[in-house]
Amino acid sequence: MSPVLAGVLQLLALIAALALAYVPLGDYMAKVYSSDKHWRVEKWIYKGIGANPNTEMRWPAYLRGVLAFSAVGVLFLYLLQRLQGHLPGSLGFAAIDPDQAFNTAASFVSNTNWQSYYGEQAMGHVVQTGGLAVQNFVSAAVGIAVAVALVRGFSRSRTGELGNFWADLVRGTVRILLPLSVVAAIVLVACGAIQNFSGIHSVGQFMGGSQQWNGGAVASQEAIKEVGTNGGGYFNANSAHPFENPTPFSNLFEIFLLLVIPFALTRTFGRMVGSLKQGYAILATMATIWLGFIALMMWTEFAHHGPAFQIAGGAMEGKENRIGVGASSIFAVSTTLTSTGAVDSFHSSFTGLGGGITILGMQLGEIAPGGTGSGLYGMLIMAVIAVFIAGLMVGRTPEYLGKKIGTREIKFAACYILITPALVLVFTAAAMALPTPGHSMTNSGAHGFSEILYAYSSGANNNGSAFAGLNADTQWFNSTIGIAMLLGRFLPMVFVLALAGSLAEQKPVPATAGTLRTEKPLFTGLLVGAILIITGLTYFPALALGPLAEGLAS
Repeated sequence: MSPVLAGVLQLLALIAALALAYVPLGDYMAKVYSSDKHWRVEKWIYKGIGANPNTEMRWPAYLRGVLAFSAVGVLFLYLLQRLQGHLPGSLGFAAIDPDQAFNTAASFVSNTNWQSYYGEQAMGHVVQTGGLAVQNFVSAAVGIAVAVALVRGFSRSRTGELGNFWADLVRGTVRILLPLSVVAAIVLVACGAIQNFSGIHSVGQFMGGSQQWNGGAVASQEAIKEVGTNGGGYFNANSAHPFENPTPFSNLFEIFLLLVIPFALTRTFGRMVGSLKQGYAILATMATIWLGFIALMMWTEFAHHGPAFQIAGGAMEGKENRIGVGASSIFAVSTTLTSTGAVDSFHSSFTGLGGGITILGMQLGEIAPGGTGSGLYGMLIMAVIAVFIAGLMVGRTPEYLGKKIGTREIKFAACYILITPALVLVFTAAAMALPTPGHSMTNSGAHGFSEILYAYSSGANNNGSAFAGLNADTQWFNSTIGIAMLLGRFLPMVFVLALAGSLAEQKPVPATAGTLRTEKPLFTGLLVGAILIITGLTYFPALALGPLAEGLAS
């Protein structure tokens, strides 16, 4: 079987699995966030944190809950790392340096999971399981909660109430993420992923020295890492490491896990707004971009430039032989179009244009299908922009799902789409202009610039993957990327929730003959075009200096 055919067959199997899970998971999540009943374990949690889950919140109160909970998470995870040397199960590792502890705390709380450290050489069992794995669950649940609040803004009228943040947070964790992760962890253990709390041990003698590995609760953390679109690896090699991703089947299963909730949330959206066709339109937009990027990535990575590539069957540098070019291409596109950041190959070793595709995937805003929750609310923001553009074309006040998109709403949407590009471009320019950050680049020229551009695109968009050639464990990068991750995560949420509150206060507008039919293929095409044009106009000069220049020169 040719490598190209193998990649296509794996893609078809992945699409079939996602299609089978789409309806039941999407409907289940809609029921979870629409139910007025609380499980007993949830009542215990509410009592423990002192929250009343039946109290409706307006958008400022909902936002305060998001920010307060996340701030406590950053502080707790920072202190846990700083005290690691005094904790049991630390495996003898010392406390994490202040700048790296801040970076890691910001990273995992913001659902970015950027890592400037070697996981197996820095973090003990307590920090890994009690700190990082916990944030893998709750940061993902926060993203879904904010998305559900925006959906309620579209579905409700004449009220500013968006639900209860604490109830949404707990339900997302207990009813959705935990069950899926348990099942996923069992499958990964069956595939060969390790799950233990063993210490450091030698595994053999190599070139006069011993190679050492430490064990850990890897399968369980790998499961929520993918299900929650987190991405932080237990080991430095991430999902290229055989302890995390042992077989080609586990590789395909992990891709399925990181895509299943973001895609299924479009079904949840359709259910909650009372029109499944609206959910299908958003799904079609996401799927079109995702499949288009996979086709481009496979083309660039299978393009044979010379006998070495022909013999290898493609660009094999930085890729695992047991996984291959096709599956690596699918994984790379899926992880950068979501906010996952997990990698089964090293993106820095992709072809020039292939590396550019991974950067562009993040710069789209990671909305195809995006992260758990963040993908849906990011795509809905782009839908608001698209109907506004359509309204300008025909000279009519734009409407979406029965709500008028006026000056107030479009300002919120515009602020949302401007925040992340500003962070990426300003920090990239500063790093290139100052003398010290450039010392972290192991490559010069276009590829070196791509390393810096990738790092800030990854941080500000809450992805977490990296071009491996950049040494990001410096005070400059730990601090600036940490700031970019926090601002890139929580500033957009401010405008999402403000938009949700504004929409919820409106009364429904009846559809007329001049109303844009947002469930039709025409709107899907308009939305795809708006996303690509806005992103292209924003980032093309930077991409031209990095991956495009490298790709055209090769």
